[in-house]
Amino acid sequence: MTGVRFVAIGDSFSEGVGDELPDGRVRGWADIAAQGWADAAGHSIQYANLAIRGKLAWPILEEQLEPALALNPTHLSFNGGGNDMLRPRTDPEHIADTFSRVLRRCDDHGVTLILLSGANPAGQLPLGSLIQRRGDELSAAVLRRVANRPDVVRALNWPDRELSTAPYWSEDRLHMNSAGHHRVAARVLHALGYEPPTEWWSPSAAAIAGPAGMAYYRQHVGPWVKRRLTRKSSGDGRQAKYPTWVERSPQ
Repeated sequence: MTGVRFVAIGDSFSEGVGDELPDGRVRGWADIAAQGWADAAGHSIQYANLAIRGKLAWPILEEQLEPALALNPTHLSFNGGGNDMLRPRTDPEHIADTFSRVLRRCDDHGVTLILLSGANPAGQLPLGSLIQRRGDELSAAVLRRVANRPDVVRALNWPDRELSTAPYWSEDRLHMNSAGHHRVAARVLHALGYEPPTEWWSPSAAAIAGPAGMAYYRQHVGPWVKRRLTRKSSGDGRQAKYPTWVERSPQ
């Protein structure tokens, strides 16, 4: 296939938070997959990424979908709902409706949808059982909406038990580290019909030793709670890292 134009929309999962490079930039699974796609296909592809951390599912759709489609992509990846699941009240069916809307708009434009479910952080987090239940409900609701669409590319990470273990997560226990983002990128390439590098599935990374006990709550939970109380988002004021096409050539 030539002429691939791949755009990602979403929140921190698709922006790449947790996979920070030495210069401070975030990379993430979408960047990794774009380069891997060019390498595996043997030709350059165009890549854009409009995802911004902290976004809820409906604002992702309202703020990112139409600008992404205006780029005239051949493939669009979408994931959302992770931030919604952390709110006191959330409706998985309402979140899943965003996936139906994205698919409908992709159909209107002749774009192939790459559907991702997020990785499962429940085992690492406070209130993990609640997050597990909500994530299970959201996953089931989304899959019902694409049950009769074999043309939708599925990269489902929520059921991946290995990906939910500590070696794939950053210090905040909410975002994947580089190992986790590589494993997701491997699943995306595999879903597209390519064989990713073997080491992407199980990178040789030890669990990142982060703060424990009250130190964890002070460094990570406290700031999150403060943002909720002040109605602020970690994405406030941030711009998309690749709002227009960048070229990825085989290496």
